[in-house]
Amino acid sequence: MTFYGGVESQEELTHMLVEDKVFEENKIHEVLLNIFIEDVDGEIEATISKFTDATMLRASIDLMEARASKMDLKCALEECSMALNLFLNNKFSEALELLRPWSKDSMYHALGYSTILVMQAAMTFEQQDIQMGISTMKDALQTCQRFRKRSTVVESLSNLVSKQTVDQLSEEEMHAEICYAECLLQKAALTFVQDENMINFIKGGLKIRTSYQIYKECHQVLQMTQGNKSKNETYYQFEGGVKLGIGAFNLGSIILFYAARIDILKGNFEKAQLRFQDCIAAQQEWKQIHHLCYWELMWCYTFQQDWLQAYRYADLLSKESRWSKAIYVFQKAAILCMLPEDDLKSTGEDIVSLFRQVDGLKQRIAGKSIPTEKFAVRKARRYACPQPVKLILPALEMMYVWNGFAVVGKRADLTENLLVTIEKEETALENETNHNEYYVDDVCMLHLLKGLCLKHLGRLMQAELCFSKVIQSEKQIKYDTYLVPFTLYELGLLYKQQDEREKAIRYIETAKNSYKEYSMESRLHFRIHAALDSLKVSPASTP
Repeated sequence: MTFYGGVESQEELTHMLVEDKVFEENKIHEVLLNIFIEDVDGEIEATISKFTDATMLRASIDLMEARASKMDLKCALEECSMALNLFLNNKFSEALELLRPWSKDSMYHALGYSTILVMQAAMTFEQQDIQMGISTMKDALQTCQRFRKRSTVVESLSNLVSKQTVDQLSEEEMHAEICYAECLLQKAALTFVQDENMINFIKGGLKIRTSYQIYKECHQVLQMTQGNKSKNETYYQFEGGVKLGIGAFNLGSIILFYAARIDILKGNFEKAQLRFQDCIAAQQEWKQIHHLCYWELMWCYTFQQDWLQAYRYADLLSKESRWSKAIYVFQKAAILCMLPEDDLKSTGEDIVSLFRQVDGLKQRIAGKSIPTEKFAVRKARRYACPQPVKLILPALEMMYVWNGFAVVGKRADLTENLLVTIEKEETALENETNHNEYYVDDVCMLHLLKGLCLKHLGRLMQAELCFSKVIQSEKQIKYDTYLVPFTLYELGLLYKQQDEREKAIRYIETAKNSYKEYSMESRLHFRIHAALDSLKVSPASTP
C-alpha cells in the first residue's frame, strides 16, 4: 500500500512520527490525513498504538482535528477531484471514504459526499439509502450555509449585486454560493423521489427557483470580477461552476419537463404528452432528458391503455437508455402482453424471448441490486421454463409498483376503463378449468388492483372486500408474498380515508412489523413512513 504523503510503509510512517524529534504540522497533515489507501484504519491504529509518549499522541490527534476544521479551498477542490475520479471508475466506497472525514467541515466535501449518496438513493430506491441521502443533503446545506456571507445577495430585499457587495465577498464565500445552489438542486430531486405528490413538487419547484436565483447572482459576480480578481485555479473552478449552472438552467427543456410532470399529477395526461413532446424537441444535446420524457410518455399512454404508443416509448428506452436495461425490457414485454394478437404481430416482437432476456440484464449499483430489477427478474422467471406460464396484466402490476394508480385515480374515466380490463381478466381466470401453481397469486393480484380502482372511484365498501380477500388468502399465496403487506398498507389507507385513524394505524403497522424479506420491501416501508407521518405517528416509535 502507498500513503499519500510519499510514505511507502507503516515502518516509515512510525519512524517519522516517533523517531523524529521535529513535529512538523504540514508533514503530519499529509501523512495522517491525506491518506489514500483501501484499508487504512487498521494501519493507522497499529501505528498510533506504537506511540509511547502520550503527549505526542495527543498532539497528533489535535492536529488531525485541526486539519478537519481548517481544510483550505484549494486542498478541498483537489481532494474532491480525486474523489470524482474514483466515483467515475466505479470505486464508490473509496470515494465516500475520502470525502466522509471532512463532509461536515468542507463545503466541497459536503457536496461531493451527499451527491454520491443521493445518486445511490435514486438508483437503488432502498428506503435506508433514500433516508441517508435526505439526511446527508440537509447536513450539506447546513455546511455550505456556514461558509456563505451572512446576508447574501439572494436573501437581501434589493436582490441586486452592487460593486461594494462583490468587493466584500471572499473567494470562499463565492464558492459557498454555488455549492449551496447545487445542494438545493439535489434536494429538489430528492423531494421528487421521496413522494410524488403536488405539495412536494411545489416545494421542489421553490428550491429550483432559489437555486436559479443564486446562479444568476453568481454570474453577475463573475462578470464584475473578471478584471479585478487574480485568476488563480480556485477562481477558474468558481467560473466553471457558475457557467455550468447557468448553462443547465438555460435548457428550457427542464422547465417544460417540470410543467409536464405537474400536468401528470393533475391527471391532465393529454396536455402532459404535448409538453413532453415540446421538451424533446427543445434540445438534442442531452439525450438523458429525452429518456426522462420517454419514461413519462410511456406511463401517460399506459394510463390511457394506448398500448401501441406505450410500447413505442418502452422500446426507445430499451434501445437508448442505459439506466436499467432489465426494467426497460421487462416493461416493454409487459406492455406487449396487453396488446391484441394482431397488434402484437405488427410489432414483430417475441414476448417470451424478451422476458427471458431480463435476468441477464440485471445490474448492481454501489454493490446493491435495484429492487425493481429484482422484482422484474423474479416475475420474468415464469417464461424461463420450456412451457412458459403467462403473466396476468403485468403492465398494470408494474403500474402499481411505480405508484401509478394514485396518479391515474384522479381520472374517473380512465380508472373505470382499467376496472373493466381487470374484471375481464378476472372472469377469464375464473373460467379456466386447469389451474396452474400461480393461480391464487394471480387472483390475489387482480383483487389488489381491482380494490385500488374501486377505492379511487369512491366505492369504498367494495374496495375493502377486495383487499380483505387478498389477506384471507395469505397462506395460499406461493410466490407473490409482497401482496399481503402491500394490501394491508392499502387497507390502512382506506380506513384513513374514512377517518378511522386507529384502524388505519393498526393495519399499516401490521404491514410494517409482521412481514420481512418480500419483493419491494424497501419501497413499501418508504410509503409506510410517509403514511404514518401523515397520521402523526412516529415510525421510530413502533415496535
